[in-house]
Amino acid sequence: MPPEHSGLAPSATLDAGQVAGLSVGAVESFRGIRYASAPTNEWRWRAPQPVAPWTGVFKAVRFGADAMQTLFEEDMAPLATQPAEDCLFLNVWRPAGTFPGDGLPVVVWIHGGGFVNGGSSPAVYHGDAFAGSGIVFVSFNYRAGHFGFFAFPELTRVDADHGLLGNYGHMDQLAALQWVQRNIAALGGDPGNVTVIGESAGGGSVVGLMTSPLAAGLLHRAIIMSGGGRGLLDGDRRVSEDTARLPSGETLGLRFAHRNGIDGDGPVALAALRALPAETLAKGLQLPTLNRSRDVFSGPMIDGRVLVDPATAILSGQWARIPVLIGTTLNEVGNLEAASKREAFADFGSDSSAAEATYDPDGRASLAEINSLIGMDRKMHEPARFLAGLVGSQGLPSYLYRFSHVASSKRHQWQKGAPHASEIPYFLNRLSATYGASADAADREMARVTHQYVVNFAKRGNPNDAGLPTWDAFERDSGRLMDFAADGGLGMGADCLKARLDLVTRRTGRS
Repeated sequence: MPPEHSGLAPSATLDAGQVAGLSVGAVESFRGIRYASAPTNEWRWRAPQPVAPWTGVFKAVRFGADAMQTLFEEDMAPLATQPAEDCLFLNVWRPAGTFPGDGLPVVVWIHGGGFVNGGSSPAVYHGDAFAGSGIVFVSFNYRAGHFGFFAFPELTRVDADHGLLGNYGHMDQLAALQWVQRNIAALGGDPGNVTVIGESAGGGSVVGLMTSPLAAGLLHRAIIMSGGGRGLLDGDRRVSEDTARLPSGETLGLRFAHRNGIDGDGPVALAALRALPAETLAKGLQLPTLNRSRDVFSGPMIDGRVLVDPATAILSGQWARIPVLIGTTLNEVGNLEAASKREAFADFGSDSSAAEATYDPDGRASLAEINSLIGMDRKMHEPARFLAGLVGSQGLPSYLYRFSHVASSKRHQWQKGAPHASEIPYFLNRLSATYGASADAADREMARVTHQYVVNFAKRGNPNDAGLPTWDAFERDSGRLMDFAADGGLGMGADCLKARLDLVTRRTGRS
């Protein structure tokens, strides 16, 4: 028997050393493997660095610390670790009995959390179901908040020759995918068949990776769950250049420094910022209150090397040119912040009357409801449709969905429809981690079918298979999509949001 299966614990030989994992039933896992060195002290706000090789066998049986962050009670995917700045760890699940060189398909999960929260340890993100379907599943942490997305004039000056600025969390994602290329064959996976899947900030990250010049050859299929599709999720901010719409990352970095009693923009100020306790950088940054921190937190930025403008890159053909599966939940996130209904509808220009008739047909909708509907259409629904159409127009497989199903135990609570992130336990087939024993037969069947579509797409670039309702590739002219319906049914159908999204498309073309 090869050494990878000698003894009770599964093991593997990676580029940095040997690891031993866990075996539970038909699934083997390796947890808490360091894929880059600690991004702390002088390495805060620098590109991830290689791991120093270790001697002996590393026991990969516990999750490494998730990214440093401020937790919140309402999190649908609570962490199983104590967050820390030293967080660049990944995890692997595979079928029991997998050997090096088996060449199994690989799925890499990128968690969401608004780029300020989240990690790979939550139970809903475990890869058991994928391993059970013959796939090697990888999840990882990346720097969040001010640790992962930060710009400052001295950082720009110091790193001018390398040009890797601002998007340290995305640099971590690239490093994790590079680790997959170097090591996944030793764990039984195929480095030439890597599907990257992400939700929310993770979905936006997948869009960024598809179009990043530095990600060439690192991903071969993409699944984008509520990740936008026209630009960066929170606006196309630049690292150094203020625009009419958004201040630059450097401007926000200077504000953050000043708020913490640090003046100047040179080496002394940068040293003082690097000396701030991790708790100070994380303080106040959490998903439910993120909008209150927009004056100092940049999020991802277009830097021209790690991140480019996604729509421009795809329109010009300068992207990965891979099969794409993309969609949204029915009741998405997004907020227009108009001060009145009249202001909200006036923003549609010559279509203002049509917008009022579409979004508020009986005049009874509240301003908050109008802002929410228009906001989610502009941020999530219409960009997903746009990207699906753009990919398909270039002759590549493209599949669009709308997830409307609501778990039976939540129907009294989620009366407006499936909320943001509610599709995750279905796509990953981890219902028990979210709903426990309250999931009924209809929920479990929806999870089985939804997950099978994901597995099929990861294996072949096509979600279809015998025994499943046919999922047609997206066509702009028909606009039909796969609807995972509220009542538990599913199938191809007309988009119930078409009239709204057509208005957004016309407005976007004029803006």
